[in-house]
Amino acid sequence: MSTPKRWHVIASAATLLVVATPAVVASAGPSDTDTARHGRAEWAGSWAAAVTRGNTVGLTNTGLNNQSIRMIVHTSVGGDRLRVRLTNLYGDQAVKVGHATVARPNTGTPDDRSDIDAATLRELTFGGATSATINKGAELLSDPLDFAVREQEDLVVTLHFPVLTGPVTFHGQSKVTNFIGATDLTTAADGAGFTIRPNCCWMFLSGLDVERRHTPGSIVVLGDSIGDGNGSTVNANRRWPDLLADRLVDARPEVRTPGVLNLSLAGNRLNHEGPEPGAGGFPGYNELGPNALARLNEDVFPQTGVKTVVTHLGINDIWMSGDSAEQIVAALRQVNQQVKARGLRSLAATLTPYEGHGNPGVWTPEKDATRQAVNSWLRGAGAHEFDGVLDFDAVLRDPAQPGRLLPAYDSGDHIHPNDAGNQAMADAVPLRLLGL
Repeated sequence: MSTPKRWHVIASAATLLVVATPAVVASAGPSDTDTARHGRAEWAGSWAAAVTRGNTVGLTNTGLNNQSIRMIVHTSVGGDRLRVRLTNLYGDQAVKVGHATVARPNTGTPDDRSDIDAATLRELTFGGATSATINKGAELLSDPLDFAVREQEDLVVTLHFPVLTGPVTFHGQSKVTNFIGATDLTTAADGAGFTIRPNCCWMFLSGLDVERRHTPGSIVVLGDSIGDGNGSTVNANRRWPDLLADRLVDARPEVRTPGVLNLSLAGNRLNHEGPEPGAGGFPGYNELGPNALARLNEDVFPQTGVKTVVTHLGINDIWMSGDSAEQIVAALRQVNQQVKARGLRSLAATLTPYEGHGNPGVWTPEKDATRQAVNSWLRGAGAHEFDGVLDFDAVLRDPAQPGRLLPAYDSGDHIHPNDAGNQAMADAVPLRLLGL
């Protein structure tokens, strides 16, 4: 879908007063007794984000320098232990991580998102060390940490980068406020030192896994800005994959539920690169990510315990790039083939209406005919190739004007669903198609 409005973050924080910080309990690295102590427990993804190259200007291009970033993540499933995944996939150089912590937010203070509960603060380690280097193009996995994670709870990960990182590897559409401040603030319970507060951007952070017994694995959503939450309420976790995770827990209270990993990227396309310009004067940005087939090896297959992939892509190829139905269907078929070749369940979703969105040329009757042709294929021949099809078009469209979103589900831009629309999408997913 269309990219959110660009932000311009000025990375010029003044020298800050550092308040007294609580003691930090260091995590132990993996030991020989781990397997015996935890029996048949397995790792599963609880939260994840797709990442892209930093943009050509701004903070994501210059990077962080003796700064800390405090990021909020919302788990889908819980477990007895956690580990955090950091990434420098798109970096131009190795990146030094000086210090890293995890905690629960302090919900009893006025600023309950940047303030943390000091009693829950724990230090993350890497091979037993409190600092580490993320090699260029690489991922860094923290040591397992005894930290009981609950289902659908917010956790706070704070990272300090003591020297200039260069261009960041990041997710640009977080729909949650994150926090940046000068110096090492990883143990600061009070969030006052975090003076840059954009409603965006998980930087260098790509996943949080939990250890569970008899886990059914994870569901990955490979989508665009509809899955990424454009149109949903900031800091409310009302994206449809979040709401699907809520529904799974509510529907299956007596059994283990799969994690839901939202690997959606606003503006992502099946057949085009993020910087490619589009219709209506849209310029393109790095943060829209590479084409979806390239994302399979980067975003989907490496996820911990992935069992099912839901692909909801193609609308941006229509409105931005003017692709034909044949081009979109060919890409969807290739995604399906590669997902199934990995032994994973493969689902697809129909493309939702967007009449009324954007400048002239963004929506045209011809482009809507392309959308309808793709949906007809998905409901017909495509339904026999994929393991199932989620008919989000039928859920969100206005029956009186099928090219438009139902007003009750329209966030106002005529392409992205609001909270109610996201709930309707989550409620419409047949759980049997998820293999449950």
